[in-house]
Amino acid sequence: MPNSMNRLSIFVDGNNMFYAQQKNGWFFDPKRVLEYFTRDPDVVLVNAFWYTGLKDLQDQRGFRDALISLGYTVRIKILKEYYDDNSGRFSQKANLDIEIVVDMFNTVDQFDRVVLFSGDGDFERAIELLRGKNTHITVVSTEGMIARELRNATDHYIDLNDIRKEIEKIDY
Repeated sequence: MPNSMNRLSIFVDGNNMFYAQQKNGWFFDPKRVLEYFTRDPDVVLVNAFWYTGLKDLQDQRGFRDALISLGYTVRIKILKEYYDDNSGRFSQKANLDIEIVVDMFNTVDQFDRVVLFSGDGDFERAIELLRGKNTHITVVSTEGMIARELRNATDHYIDLNDIRKEIEKIDY
């Protein structure tokens, strides 16, 4: 029987991670991410969620299908366009933070450990509450994109660049 502290759930803030990967100049492989965090034979992956904003329902269809076949639960939201008065430009945002937090608390009895791929400081309070339930939290992001509040709230922080060789997408 695996140690009960080894039930793992992974939550990937897809849009946040897209920008982090763009900043780093390399992309991670969703399959290698699952393999990396479950390489300890005692770890049981309970859930893996991937959240992403889409231009329309056909957007990223192949990528989403691939994620689902790997075992991810994919949550989507159509991007909304916002006008920025300061820059005079339009930007698109999906903002799936609420969906991520809802899934975390809806499945809280199923896991003991969480890996959150996001640098968004909005998760600080949710992380504090999960830690209060004896959940071990690891946050994965990258320098310059990890909010100080989130980094302080987590049990363990991993910079994407530190695990690059284990999770990088390799084109053969």
